[in-house]
Amino acid sequence: MAKTRVGVIGLGSMGYGMAVSALGAGLEVVGYDLAAERRQALAEKGGAVAESLPALAAGADVVVSVVVNAAQTEAVLFGPEGVAGAMPEGAVFVSCATVAPQIAGQMAERLEAMGRHYLDAPMSGGTLGANSGALTFMAAGSPAAFERADPALQAMGKKVYQLGDTAGRGSAMKLINQLLVGVHIAAAGEAMAMALKLGLEAEEVFEVISNSAGASWAFCDRVPHMLSGDYSPKSAVAIFTKDLGIVLDAARSEGFPVPLAANALQSYLMAEAAGMSRDDDSSVVRVYAQMAGLDLPGG
Repeated sequence: MAKTRVGVIGLGSMGYGMAVSALGAGLEVVGYDLAAERRQALAEKGGAVAESLPALAAGADVVVSVVVNAAQTEAVLFGPEGVAGAMPEGAVFVSCATVAPQIAGQMAERLEAMGRHYLDAPMSGGTLGANSGALTFMAAGSPAAFERADPALQAMGKKVYQLGDTAGRGSAMKLINQLLVGVHIAAAGEAMAMALKLGLEAEEVFEVISNSAGASWAFCDRVPHMLSGDYSPKSAVAIFTKDLGIVLDAARSEGFPVPLAANALQSYLMAEAAGMSRDDDSSVVRVYAQMAGLDLPGG
């Protein structure tokens, strides 16, 4: 029985781990990235490397797109060098970027009219989940799209939620996730900065709150970055200026108030304005520290 052939577009912190997880599950993997060092890293793990997007798509059963936003997704799919026309008929395009639900629906309709499947499948789990094949996929698409994509999704994820046959429902679920995570990270930064202002020891605050009702996944995951002073990007500030911006756009279109998300977005925008766009999203604590004249741990 032939192996499922998976093409992975974007070999950054998420896509590389996803490609390696697929290799580890015994799938045939070919990757593409603009950066030569990322292509080389996959080749050293035993994956094939494509020199162009059409070359990646040719013969692929599943094309997994791990790019940043809707514009990049549309470019790799329908651009002059996009994969849509090069994918075999019946193959599936798995879109993992966080995009507005209506955009996912539009791209799905356009691709399916060409005889290919589209799976709206943003994910959560970060680099750790990508590297260990333990992502959570929030997916929506036709039964045929799920069936074709299943070997890749099972290799890359520990949970695959099937949210219906209408593309856009996966993206809608991801927006809810990003609303919560974005607010929680901003709240963690605010709380840690206030703790320092009150004269508390940062490590002690982390220990106590991690074992108290005020803890959240975001607090427990991001505060160690703040304690070490390591703001190398696990997930960059710019991700949340983008994703919370999409949340606010969706809320406005529905006439629905999201004041906590709006306030959190301002924290990330302040961090971005202060030159931290590419730094870790835990950098929101640095904004508070700068305003209050606080010395952060590890600084």
